[in-house]
Amino acid sequence: MIELTERRKEILAIVVREYIATAAPVGSTTIAKVHDLGVSPATIRNEMAALEEAGYLTHPHTSAGRLPTVKGYRYFVEQLMETSSLPPREQRMIREKFDAAGWEPEAWMHLSASVLAQVTHAASLVTAPKPSRSQFKHLELVELRDGLVLLVLVLADGSVEQVRFQLPEARSQEELSALADQLNERLAGLDRHAIAKASLPTIAPVPQVVDRVLELMAEVDRRHGGQLVHAGLEHVLSQPEFANAERATEVVQVFERREPLWPILADVAWSHRGVRIIIAGEDRWDAISDYGLVLADYGAADTRGTVGVLGPIRMPYERAVSVVEYVSGLMSRLLRELYGVA
Repeated sequence: MIELTERRKEILAIVVREYIATAAPVGSTTIAKVHDLGVSPATIRNEMAALEEAGYLTHPHTSAGRLPTVKGYRYFVEQLMETSSLPPREQRMIREKFDAAGWEPEAWMHLSASVLAQVTHAASLVTAPKPSRSQFKHLELVELRDGLVLLVLVLADGSVEQVRFQLPEARSQEELSALADQLNERLAGLDRHAIAKASLPTIAPVPQVVDRVLELMAEVDRRHGGQLVHAGLEHVLSQPEFANAERATEVVQVFERREPLWPILADVAWSHRGVRIIIAGEDRWDAISDYGLVLADYGAADTRGTVGVLGPIRMPYERAVSVVEYVSGLMSRLLRELYGVA
């Protein structure tokens, strides 16, 4: 294994920052002219060759310069990246915008998306704060025909889910309404884990109905759900990585379909605290393998959401981290004040 000496680390950081800024492969002569490393271009070229051999850099066939690989970007953000707080002037500008928005969480979401896109020149993502687990409010059972039933489930946040399923034997609407009333009384306010542990009758069709309720609530929890606000897609489309029409269509579909984003946003909201950087999908999410994301959770008490930005893998991570960190902290502070949570 090739050792990453301090000089190689410095050169790798320079290549990453230069490539992020210019989108052009970085050559040894450029590094020698712009950065005083105290060594010749030939020495820098040899060090870059070693970094390439180790998998941190690569180079196009048409260029003598080099650019970072996914491995190089990951090493940069984990070991070499320098982050600092957002400058006071920008903090003040952002706070003033939020002060003018009043005490409306939905307005804060749209403002957060706008600010993040404007300051980072990337596409922003903001999800509405939601409880960690969906909570049962009430259900309705509607007889359709020959034991086929429509279950309408209303959750505590007002969202509505429904499913059709077949009962072991047909039941009248009167029987179904009575069963719904019993379950509504027993299950109100419970999440799916509490419902699964609840002491309920085992006589049909109670287990069949409860199973469908649990399946619906599990699906809601899995996809995170809720509102997603985004802005600044034009910033991503203007990058050279997406000049090709096919690539541009792909990034637009990520935002239009949204399904690929929900598991990631939910994971950040509930499994992580602070800023998280995701490069090329981290070998977990193929749908975002061509992008970089900088995300952070925000919220108050047991209510969490996600704010962040998405761009090409070649995105200014240092700048993005400082902005996302500040906006997430500001959103959390505002929600705590709104809900009276310490």
